[in-house]
Amino acid sequence: MKILFLTHYFPPEVNAPANRTFEHCREWVKEPDVDITVITNFPNHPDGKIFPGYKNKLYQNEKIDGIEVIRVLTFISANEGFLLRTTNYVFYMIMSILYVLFSRLKFDIIVATSPQFFCGLAGKYIAKLKRKPFILEIRDLWPESIVVVGAITNQRIIKFLEGIEKRLYKSADHIVLVTRSFVKHIHKCGISKEKISVIFNGISVDIFNNKSEISDKKLKSTLESDKLRLGYIGTIGMAHSIITLVDAAEKLKEEDVQFLVIGSGAERKNIEEEIEKRRLDNFNVFPIQPKSEIPSIINGLDIFIVNLKKSDLFKTVIPSKIFEGMIMKKPILIGVDGEARKIVEEAEVGLYFEPENAADLVQKIQYLSNNPAERKRSGENGYNYVINKFNRINLAAEMLSIIKNQRSISSEA
Repeated sequence: MKILFLTHYFPPEVNAPANRTFEHCREWVKEPDVDITVITNFPNHPDGKIFPGYKNKLYQNEKIDGIEVIRVLTFISANEGFLLRTTNYVFYMIMSILYVLFSRLKFDIIVATSPQFFCGLAGKYIAKLKRKPFILEIRDLWPESIVVVGAITNQRIIKFLEGIEKRLYKSADHIVLVTRSFVKHIHKCGISKEKISVIFNGISVDIFNNKSEISDKKLKSTLESDKLRLGYIGTIGMAHSIITLVDAAEKLKEEDVQFLVIGSGAERKNIEEEIEKRRLDNFNVFPIQPKSEIPSIINGLDIFIVNLKKSDLFKTVIPSKIFEGMIMKKPILIGVDGEARKIVEEAEVGLYFEPENAADLVQKIQYLSNNPAERKRSGENGYNYVINKFNRINLAAEMLSIIKNQRSISSEA
């Protein structure tokens, strides 16, 4: 079986979509009867700068852990500004379609993943042109997720995008979601529940068992300090409310607490300006780090923070960062209500604080600071929970079974 996988992001990029796609494909290609071809961009996310070792050109072929990776010409832009990002998404859609049409690439089934649905549209059009079954993976509800953060307010544009969204869902032979909360929304768009499966995000245990040396000397030094070290790793965007962490740090200026934010995104410059304006010595922002070093970075933290803006939409999401904290035995402060909060509380791996409520966050930090035994117990709980319920090997096997079944149905038809 030859699987064609379309994804906007792929390693060496280190965001959640890149990690999930790579770790799934890495497991699938171990099967003797499965070949995987991934079509993606040249790595540049989130700063809009091509990663070392790559050059933006018409296309490039490489092989990563047995996966055939095809990188197509990319419209380079930083992860900021609705118009530039949309142009980046549309350009990828066009280039991936053109590559398939002119390369004579052979495949039996196509899988396309969000978070933005132009990648899904590429899958839809390729499937129609090549008469192949199409599986759509939904990581975020689009355009809802960009409307919530205020990136787009024009109602005509929103209605137009919602129309595209519904038609995209209907074109897919099967839809894979990363959270149960999405099922209701997809069903309301006229999709039968029989056409929907849920495959959660998870963690690859072997990747987090390998701890590489931290190359950033200032980051390494900060992680070795005697203070209570709280860390956030990921996108610094409009949806992530990093300003809440800044507000908490300001309230804790006189305590032995150090905040570390590692990543990049549209709000990074604003956050750095706030830190300088408030003269916060207890808050450091570091650039995105190599994927291989993330386990060592998390290992150097005392508390792992996962948070988003306060929104009903975000009650439906499960940030994959939760599982990274769990596998490294770190207590988690979760500033996301809904499904994510339920996982943290069920696992007894940490505490919930109200999103965008710095005072509540401070209170929870002080509690964990004064209770080292509770931090250790929470960390152990999280590790055992994620190993049993969110092991990437098992989740990848579940999704591959769906792909094989869909291909079988198509062959019989």
